[in-house]
Formats: sequence, C-alpha cells, structure tokens
Amino acid sequence: MLAGRTMFISGGSRGIGLAIAKRVARDGANVALIAKTAEPHPQLPGTVFTAAADIQEAGGRALPIVGDIRFDDQVEEAVARTVAEFGGIDMCVNNASAINLSNTEALPMKVYDLMQSINARGAYLVSRTCLPHLKEGTNPHILNLSPPLNLDPKWFQNTLGYTMAKYGMSMCTLGMAAEFAPYGIAVNSLWPRTLIATAAVQNLLGGEEAMKRSRRPEIVADAAYEIFNRPSGEATGNFYLDDDILADAGITDLEPYSYVPDADLQLDGFLDE
Repeated sequence: MLAGRTMFISGGSRGIGLAIAKRVARDGANVALIAKTAEPHPQLPGTVFTAAADIQEAGGRALPIVGDIRFDDQVEEAVARTVAEFGGIDMCVNNASAINLSNTEALPMKVYDLMQSINARGAYLVSRTCLPHLKEGTNPHILNLSPPLNLDPKWFQNTLGYTMAKYGMSMCTLGMAAEFAPYGIAVNSLWPRTLIATAAVQNLLGGEEAMKRSRRPEIVADAAYEIFNRPSGEATGNFYLDDDILADAGITDLEPYSYVPDADLQLDGFLDE
C-alpha cells in the first residue's frame, strides 16, 4: 500500500504517466507531476491541471507543476515545491519522453538534441535532483520508462537518434541501481510487451490501426504499482516487462487491457520475438 507516500513524475499529464499517477492515487498517495502542457493541445488531450483533477478524483493528493525537465532550475524548483507540499519524495518516475523515428540522414540535429535532453539527460537530472529526498524516503524507488538494453543492430540502424536517447535512460537504470544500492534506493526500468494506446502511437506510429494492436496504459500502471510495493533493497537493477510483472502478481488474464477485444497485439520496439 502506498497511502501517504509521495511520487514525483515527469510527463504525467496523459497516457502512461497519468495512468501510473492515478493508480498510486487509488491508495491515497501524493503525486507531484511536472509537464509542459499548461494549455490544451489540439492533438494531445490533457494538461497538468486536468491530470491533477483526475488524480484527486482517484483518491490522491496532487501538485501540478508546469515545467520543462530540460532545465536544471525548473526541475530543482519543482522538487523543492514537492518536498514543501508533501514533506519528501518516495518514488521518482521518469516518464517524459520525446520520439522521432527518422534515420541519421533525415533527423535534424535540433530534434536529436531535444530527444537527448528530455530522455537521457532528463532522466539523469530528475533522478539526481530527487536523490537527497529519496535517501530519506520510505521504500524508495526510481522507475524509468525505458527498454531493456538490446544491442541487436536492427534497433539502431534506422532510428539511431531515438535509440541512443532512450537507451540513455536505460543506462541510468544500470548505473544508478549500483550507485544507489548503499542507500537502499531501487532503480528499475519498465517497458511494455506490446504497443500501448497513447497519443504517440495514434499520431506517430500508425494511427487507429496501430491503436487496435495495442493495450491500454493501465497495464503499465498496474505493473508499476507492483514494482513500487517490492522491497527497494532487493528489487533493483531490473529491466522489467509489464506482463511479466503482472504474471508474478498472479494476473494472467490480460484481455481486459486490450484496446479492442481480441486484439492482434503488436510487439513493442527493442523486443525480440
């Protein structure tokens, strides 16, 4: 149970991030979410403020923070506000991500820099800034929404910029799990087995047809919840897949998570058959 504990999450205004926030809120957890979306976007539903309302409706306390994790001062201010509001931080979730699947020749350096600064650098910065408070936290966890480190060249050859940025998050898991072990802080990655029905899939990865081959964000949220309840001193340095976590928890009927009934699910990126 996570009642009274505090989660700091980046990019929690929609999709997987919001689903994770709402899941911990059901236990009565506190959630501070930092995201750039202060005003509604025509293609991206939700803002930090609508997300905060959803979190409170689910049973938690929410602190919506408009901010950009690319900037040190904004992250430092957000973390300070979280600690002032809730008294500490027990869970840090690096969910914010930027994606562009162009190859090397087609990818503008401006977009390359954006992906690196949000994905790899953002996860590093947010974790680093939360660290002093996690040291004092209850069963403290850092969770990165990033894939297992699969070095098959096929995951690099056409999407090198994105792969480097996303694997940067996964390398944070690998390194920080070892570095923070003396403090009893768990650091893990979580990745979905299949596509997840989010705005990114809708807008960038195939539209409605891709959505029909996806599961709902709640499967990742339920897996994250199970991870947060594992002992931080033991469950660290792992690259978890969502359905493996649920299987360990005795949840084997995954049909309710499908975006459409009897979906022909598509394997997510960075995973082999």
